[in-house]
Amino acid sequence: MTATTDGSAGSLPPRVTSANTTSTPASAADPVTELDEAAARTAERATAYLLAAQHPDGWWKGTLETNVTMDAEDLLLRQFLGIQDEKTLQAGARWIRSQQSEDGTWATFYGGPGELSTTVEAYTALRLAGDEPGAPHMAKAAQWVRAQGGIAGTRVFTRIWLALFGWWKWEDLPELPPELIYLPKWFPLNIYSFGQWARQTIVPLTVVGAHRPVRPAPFALDELHTDPKVPNPPRPAAPLASWEGVFHRLDKALHAYRKVNMRPLRRTALNVCARWIIERQENDGCWGGIQPPAVYSLIALHLLGYDMEHPVMRAGLESLDRFAVWHEDGSRMIEACQSPVWDTCLAAIALADAGLPADHPALVKAAGWMLDEQITRRGDWSVRRPQLPAGGWAFEFHNDNYPDIDDSAEVVLALKRIAHPDQPRLRSAIERGARWVLGMQSRNGAWGAFDVDNTSRLPNLLPFCDFGEVIDPPSADVTAHVVEMLAAVGMTDDPRTRRGVEWLLSEQEANGAWFGRWGVNYVYGTGSVVPALVATGIPTSHPAIRRAVSWLESVQNADGGWGEDLRSYADTGWIARGTSTASQTAWALMALLAAGERDGKAVERGIRWLAETQAPDGSWDEPYFTGTGFPWDFSINYHLYRMVFPVTALGRYLHGEPSLQAEAPLGKAA
Repeated sequence: MTATTDGSAGSLPPRVTSANTTSTPASAADPVTELDEAAARTAERATAYLLAAQHPDGWWKGTLETNVTMDAEDLLLRQFLGIQDEKTLQAGARWIRSQQSEDGTWATFYGGPGELSTTVEAYTALRLAGDEPGAPHMAKAAQWVRAQGGIAGTRVFTRIWLALFGWWKWEDLPELPPELIYLPKWFPLNIYSFGQWARQTIVPLTVVGAHRPVRPAPFALDELHTDPKVPNPPRPAAPLASWEGVFHRLDKALHAYRKVNMRPLRRTALNVCARWIIERQENDGCWGGIQPPAVYSLIALHLLGYDMEHPVMRAGLESLDRFAVWHEDGSRMIEACQSPVWDTCLAAIALADAGLPADHPALVKAAGWMLDEQITRRGDWSVRRPQLPAGGWAFEFHNDNYPDIDDSAEVVLALKRIAHPDQPRLRSAIERGARWVLGMQSRNGAWGAFDVDNTSRLPNLLPFCDFGEVIDPPSADVTAHVVEMLAAVGMTDDPRTRRGVEWLLSEQEANGAWFGRWGVNYVYGTGSVVPALVATGIPTSHPAIRRAVSWLESVQNADGGWGEDLRSYADTGWIARGTSTASQTAWALMALLAAGERDGKAVERGIRWLAETQAPDGSWDEPYFTGTGFPWDFSINYHLYRMVFPVTALGRYLHGEPSLQAEAPLGKAA
């Protein structure tokens, strides 16, 4: 069952493009097969499910699930600020306990191995909630932690949280002084050398590190040290001739500088950092729409004298409360971020490609909401592109400082499919968005997520930066979405588009796949790139397309689906290996369909897998994490991925590749 234009149940109509012309299904000349019927039934049920999930205001937002460090740090933050309440504490602890593995550990993704820092933070949060070290689940976790090297083996960010309560010594942490804020934009390791997510986190952490606060610890954590008498065993210094050795010695110099810094300079630097932080607080009170900058900004401002009733602090705490997901069992999970713009544009693309008319009320309402979300003021990206007019979209409800290129490209692709009644407004938004994205092209012809030419490897080498990516180099998946968008707005032959295409072709792996930066992993990269290349005129007979097809066929699971475990980021033996998932199967199908393989055996088996694994309510069960925050280090389960991508793939199987209205090319971007 699905919804018609008035929202009632009925059959899917033929797909209507934004030009109000009906596209012919790829198999129109052939008899309707049993597989076609199964695909149509599956698509109808999934479409009805997706339509029912739309918010009355026009947007979609699925739960964004990460790992229990979000929940542990939320409880530690409340403990540090003195605002802990028993209901929140016990609800967070209930969720953390529910995520513990049989071996006593906590992983960073479903089915993954235990991870040391995550386990230490989860254990500490449960101690706050009253779980005793002698309890079986706690003793098992502590034993595992000690076997992995204890607290000394955790990442810097975990040890910062512990230092806030005296469970780790501040002097045993890398130094990052607030005077960093003064480094000019051309100087190595200035704050704009870091990716936007790292930049927003590092600035408040320089304030925290300058103050080195310690709150009274409510208990000891000796059971998490291999030797409580020597909690931080000495380690051999890296060779001076290596970059690691150079930066470790730089860290020693910064520790020495702390003792001799000029107090007026430091005081001014702290004030500049405070102003920088406050200027970047969003209208909803959050920072960058993500959890890490928000919690560290609150701690930093608190240390600078902002009391809990100050409007900045109050709004910040309220924004974090909105990241809480309360479950029926009374547990409380914290989202690291919220993804309404991303979910909405992907849902709109899926529904349009599945056959909803371009003027369907759900699509028109979604378009209106996305138009309202376009960002028309400058953010941090303008440091590198001061003359470029604004016009992008962010990932979250509120994040005007940091629109991102991936969302902007996909929103334009969604808007191109919708017949919004205000056509001048629609065209103007599409043009502004496309111009902004074009202006964010890096020197190598490709696109990163948030910034231009954010490629220096030096920030990654800092001892402070031992977790996740801290820079934002171009990636194949983002670049693919951009060139697909540029083709949709009539810029296939533009030299800038062709440079993007050439970069994508040069990035293909020897096995025929593409690396997936923001989705897991090579299946995502390949599923993004192949449709983009075909959209820009690369023939399906091109060697790069044929290699990609061969690779996808070779890694299809025996059950007909595709799956790839997050361990593929750390171990090449895991590439394209994993339990079949709806989202990853859809990515592979989208690539194969774009490559002209509709009648191939691999597509048939993939469509059957989607049809046979669909739940009665039209959804798919997908506990596996198929989204990527930082490759390997930080993984995401976008709960709407299990819907939007299968609907897109099924729609393209039934109706062919999307046929968008051609436009005159945009003028030269600023």
